[in-house]
Amino acid sequence: MRAGGTAPKQWQMLGQKPVLAHTLTVFQTHPAITQIVLVLHPDDLRRADAYLDARTRVTAGGADRASSVQNGLSAVTGAAHVLIHDVARPLVSHALITNVIAALVTYPGAAPALPVTDALWTSAQGKVTGTQDRTGLFRAQTPQGFDLTAIIDAHAAHPGGAADDVEVARAFGLDVAIVPGDEDNLKITLPADFERAARIMDGRDGH
Repeated sequence: MRAGGTAPKQWQMLGQKPVLAHTLTVFQTHPAITQIVLVLHPDDLRRADAYLDARTRVTAGGADRASSVQNGLSAVTGAAHVLIHDVARPLVSHALITNVIAALVTYPGAAPALPVTDALWTSAQGKVTGTQDRTGLFRAQTPQGFDLTAIIDAHAAHPGGAADDVEVARAFGLDVAIVPGDEDNLKITLPADFERAARIMDGRDGH
């Protein structure tokens, strides 16, 4: 596991709670979120019971990311729009969620991203072989928001292998607006990311 430890990163502790619990809390306390579908490995369906509320339900994931997203989408009821979020991004803010939702008034899709500001290199055999123009390049984040019917249809039509749901949406012809991302909205991937996330959380708490 790239994140280290013996358990999947969503179940590893960040402060006093697992990563998954922190992420759920952000969405459970956002006033515009009416329902939450938590997609889990079939063996973990009861593991999140302590962190659910009246708006949160659990469904089983599939064999890959795309099928897991489709399972989650099929469990959403009575909504016009949906946000798809990586549970490994526990520091997403209410403001970022609000901005994505607001963009869906105008566009069928919207997602946060940060412009690439560092120099980009190409390499081979451990040596720099050239540079890459960074103009117009962005680092994608989640939550990625969509018209619910449109993203369901987009997934049904996609052959698979997409990096994220924005790629699926664009392959279906949907316009996706970029909203400003947040450097704190990191995705926990490596062991050092837990330390960075903990520092950000401590800063927010005033410690």
